[in-house]
Amino acid sequence: MKTLKVILLLITPIIFVSAASASGQTKYEPTRNAQGHPDLQGIWDFRTLTPLERPKELGDKKVFSKEEEQAYRNKVVVGNDTDNKKDLDLPAAADVEVPYNNFWLDFGTAMNEDRRTSLIVDPANGRLPELTAEALAGRQNYLLRKLPVREFFSIGLNTFRPEGPESLGLSERCMIGFNAGPPLIPSAYNNNLRIVQAPDHVVLFTEMVHEARIVPIDGRSHLSKDMKKWTGDSLGHWEGDTLVVETTNFTDKTPAFQLPITVDNPTQIGAVGSGKNMHLIERFTRTSDSQLIYEYTVNDPATFTKPFTVAIPLRATEDQIFEYACHEGNHAMIGMLRGARQLEKEAAMAVN
Repeated sequence: MKTLKVILLLITPIIFVSAASASGQTKYEPTRNAQGHPDLQGIWDFRTLTPLERPKELGDKKVFSKEEEQAYRNKVVVGNDTDNKKDLDLPAAADVEVPYNNFWLDFGTAMNEDRRTSLIVDPANGRLPELTAEALAGRQNYLLRKLPVREFFSIGLNTFRPEGPESLGLSERCMIGFNAGPPLIPSAYNNNLRIVQAPDHVVLFTEMVHEARIVPIDGRSHLSKDMKKWTGDSLGHWEGDTLVVETTNFTDKTPAFQLPITVDNPTQIGAVGSGKNMHLIERFTRTSDSQLIYEYTVNDPATFTKPFTVAIPLRATEDQIFEYACHEGNHAMIGMLRGARQLEKEAAMAVN
């Protein structure tokens, strides 16, 4: 889980080149495999403190000044430190309610070297498009489930009592991960992607939830529309030196997008929309021996009022990915349900 590469993250250059224009902006010639395609294989680290959305107070400013970058970085590093109770004014109960202390978290300590103010590159304001009325209604229902970790962020009291396993979220049941994707979103830990190439397939293996997406690149068609998958039906093809992966056929149980934990807006954490109408395009372009640009466009008219594009620089790492064993859907599930029944029992006794 913990990559232990904090020092390297501080000194390793991260230079962003948009995947759509990478071939025109770099003379880098990638190593090629037997099929003549760029070699994308390896483990890639997508941690970054650069925010997904541009902070509202920055308006149309696309790049931080050096001083602004340092100030923002310092604020985020302090905000991500769950052991820093003095500065964050955390209650003693946070020791029990917060799932991990700071040792287990791995947000990283550096921002993109280009000092961009957001990972979102389209729309131009660097922010997510407005949610549709349908997505807003679903979002409101989601926020009614105030779990203990949200109490740590001062969002409200823990009033949610699951009736059974199906009442709990997909991440809590270990069905999906908050940053496993698709698409990938830098978050609290397990920010690693392993790429394996074969003549007719590419495997996109995320550290979170130990999820392996097997992507055919042999020209086949998508599955029929009535066949849905947790991570969708992904097909790949090459456009020059860029691997393009198109994914459809998500289930209606899969969220269209997972909003990441942020210091600026901790209340936004969680899932939005349903993936049933989502069309996802991902682009992978290697721009140096140590960097790969990951760019994706989300088009889901049932969730967002217009499409948006995110670009993230991935760094090559020699870290090893270990199997991710999710306990919430195994041992902890019994505790969650037993605790809910106990709360109900205590409430009934108090009434009587």
